[in-house]
Amino acid sequence: MNFEAIQENWPHYLEGAWITLQLLAISLALGLSLAIPLAVLRVSRRKWISGPIWFYTYVFRGTPMLVQLFLIYYGLGQFEWMQQSWAWEYFSSAWFCACLSFVLNTCAYTVEIIAGSIRALPAGEIEAARALGMSPWVMFRRIVLPSALRRSLPAYSNEAIFMLHGTSLASIVTLMDLTGVAREVNSTYYIPFEAFITAAVFYFLMTLTLVGLFHKAEARWLKPLMPR
Repeated sequence: MNFEAIQENWPHYLEGAWITLQLLAISLALGLSLAIPLAVLRVSRRKWISGPIWFYTYVFRGTPMLVQLFLIYYGLGQFEWMQQSWAWEYFSSAWFCACLSFVLNTCAYTVEIIAGSIRALPAGEIEAARALGMSPWVMFRRIVLPSALRRSLPAYSNEAIFMLHGTSLASIVTLMDLTGVAREVNSTYYIPFEAFITAAVFYFLMTLTLVGLFHKAEARWLKPLMPR
């Protein structure tokens, strides 16, 4: 067991952990911001509104995130029109492509999570809001969406944890996240166990932190919904 190499590369692991956290924060923040309005449109009874969103979520939930990352980072670069467009400045960046693929992927799952919570809203809450004379917009803003977001917390916490683990794919496109650092240490010192078990400990601690934060959020925002 050679943990001296791990000690020498400890700063690199910390930098990799920071990059992993940045990827996770950007993905979840932008993914959730996009998912909320898309989930509202997803539950629309008009097929021309909900249909395209269903197709988007179906495609991104039905294909591996690694394939999506390859298509965005490597696939688009083979087209001459992309290389000559203004977007090439962004799509030639591994950081941008990784963030874009992660955002689109987590957004697709989050849309279905929130849309499912909206559909599962008890009819009594809607009837009570209508009895108070709320307009559809006010009812949706004050009753439907807040209640749906609360109810989606347990499922969304799992998606956040899956997204944390999914950020390890960023190393495939040359980003030095936690997994990328572990691969670099292994290729330099030939110590796969020590290199990757260190990365695993970092991921485990991040997962515990996420679970704790979501448990606190559920205890606060789901408490009014618990049976007495």
